[in-house]
Amino acid sequence: MLTLTGQRLRLCDGVSRRSFLRIGGLAMGGMSLPQILRAQEAAGESSRHKAVIMIFLAGGPPHQDMLDLKPDAPSTVRGEFDPIDTNVSGIRISELMPRVAAMMDRFSIIRSLVGAQGRHDAFECCTGHHFGSNQPQGGWPAMGSSLSRLMGPVDASVPTYVDLSHKMAHDPWNIKGPGFLGMNHAPFRPDGESMQNITLRDISQERLAGRTSLLSELDRFRRTVDRELASGLYDDFTEQALGVLTSSKLVEAMNLEKEDPAVRARYGKDNADVLGYSHDKGYQAIMSRFLQARRLVEAGARCVTCSFAHFDWHGQNFGNARKVVPLLDQGVAALVEDLHERGLDQDVTVLVWGEFGRTPKINERAGRDHWPKVHAALLAGGGMTTGQVIGSTNRLAEEASDRPIHMQDVFATVYRNLGINVASTTIPDNNGRPQYLVERHAAIPELA
Repeated sequence: MLTLTGQRLRLCDGVSRRSFLRIGGLAMGGMSLPQILRAQEAAGESSRHKAVIMIFLAGGPPHQDMLDLKPDAPSTVRGEFDPIDTNVSGIRISELMPRVAAMMDRFSIIRSLVGAQGRHDAFECCTGHHFGSNQPQGGWPAMGSSLSRLMGPVDASVPTYVDLSHKMAHDPWNIKGPGFLGMNHAPFRPDGESMQNITLRDISQERLAGRTSLLSELDRFRRTVDRELASGLYDDFTEQALGVLTSSKLVEAMNLEKEDPAVRARYGKDNADVLGYSHDKGYQAIMSRFLQARRLVEAGARCVTCSFAHFDWHGQNFGNARKVVPLLDQGVAALVEDLHERGLDQDVTVLVWGEFGRTPKINERAGRDHWPKVHAALLAGGGMTTGQVIGSTNRLAEEASDRPIHMQDVFATVYRNLGINVASTTIPDNNGRPQYLVERHAAIPELA
């Protein structure tokens, strides 16, 4: 095992530099480097690097206060916020989202999203499947795990599937893993337990800067591993993995000190206590996660997920929205602007959504309750047609009145953006039975 010791440097995401720079152990989030290399050899190098960034809004964001305002509804429904014009004629969204409004031509809104089952769980948003569906043994994999299985890594030193979410107190909200695909395709979590297995023993950061000292320590490590390889316990892929163990590409992607300060400022400042009770529960507004997501897909990740704050506002809906939604607006707008500036808008799909919507009627605590009948989603990038609204709800935002879009249709669209045809692509489960990625195979034609 190799361990880096030395001065603790706090990064913007709250992870100390000392704890992050652990680079041994031959494993990343359950996905070992030898297995990555095997997958890469089997899949071959991708001619284009397509990716998806999914931002999960745990708790169910209020669609009536963000993307589908009803200013003509009764006061018990319309709430406290006014719609504002966007840079696309005829499209109006919440006054709390001026940055997205100013670049609406780069986004598409789905206002008629259906298929939610009303449970506080990231399952549907991560896998595309229903809770009650006939799950194979081991359970359905998340999209990122499916991409890991189907496409393999772009770069052997960068995990295919990265989850930047904080550990949330309500466990079902935490981003889902590999299901029946097994731990080889689990998401890599930079602040998770897997990082603790990677170490350069007794090498400080100061000594790391000295190549002679580092080379000496690595030579000693290599000799130890060579003896183990000679024992026949490991294969050629394990030996090859040693060549990428010390790659700095993943560390560089996570290190925001490498980013232009002006770009970092555009994303805004992290707020661990945005709601006053979120710091110890994982419901934090960590703006730097959006920037890290962009850096990770640029480095080679195919799927990056992150959660943002907390939206289960049964009380104080409007006060909480004033704190959280403008931060989300800033982070999402900065991410999409960044992707366009870097020429990644054709290849990287951005999906922002939660598990369901909120009740049209405001309750006695100035909150909105669970409403699975309809909700909304925001999409960008991926080469999709943008600057449009798809579907509509009735005058009280109670149900889809035009063009209902199922959550699985969104999955089919994202997979299409990634070059995967869900009508023909299957993955064998643990019993060898082919399983489709989603049951519904209709990508959204308006987004083609």
